[in-house]
Amino acid sequence: MTDTATQIKDTITSNDVVLFMKGTKSMPQCGFSSRVAGVLNYMDVEFADVNVLADEAMRQGIKDFSDWPTVPQLYVKGEFVGGCDIITEMMLSGELDTLLAENGVKFDQDAADKIREANG
Repeated sequence: MTDTATQIKDTITSNDVVLFMKGTKSMPQCGFSSRVAGVLNYMDVEFADVNVLADEAMRQGIKDFSDWPTVPQLYVKGEFVGGCDIITEMMLSGELDTLLAENGVKFDQDAADKIREANG
């Protein structure tokens, strides 16, 4: 395992929720990263953010690690969940709520319901 892969593995196992993204949760630097971070922030999910723009090895390493070609990438309890389109679909269907609840991740249910209401 490369140093980057080890770093990724350590990050996703030591944090319940991790978002590998362009930018940070407080300053996203692409629309897709902004959408996923925005959903998590609005739902008051505590998550670690990893800015792939700060490290070229990480930017490519996360794609190789997950065998997924794009960023952002969301991990919950060490498992790859998906990118922006998948997270958006899961949010709107309620699957994201279920996934977080089943994994003991705290989130604001009212906020999740408001997102669905606004996008229904």
